[in-house]
Amino acid sequence: MNETRMIYFEQDDILHIAISDEPEAGSVELAPNITVEMNTAGELIGIEILAASHFIRDAVVESIQGRVLQMPELQMV
Repeated sequence: MNETRMIYFEQDDILHIAISDEPEAGSVELAPNITVEMNTAGELIGIEILAASHFIRDAVVESIQGRVLQMPELQMV
C-alpha cells in the first residue's frame, strides 16, 4: 500500500483521496457526490467527493453538535 494523499481541486470543489497508486479498474457511487475507486482485485484505492466544502462543513458541524449534546455539564447562558 502506498502513502495516502489528499488533493483538493478548489475551482471544481472536489476532494480526491488517493490510498494507492494502482490504476483504477472501476468505481462505485456510494452516495450522491461520493465515489470510491477500486483496483482490479476490487480493493479500495481512492475516494472522490464532489461538493467537498459542503460535505466537510456538514460532517464537522454534525460531529460537533453530537458531542455538545452529549455533554451533561453544558449549561446554556
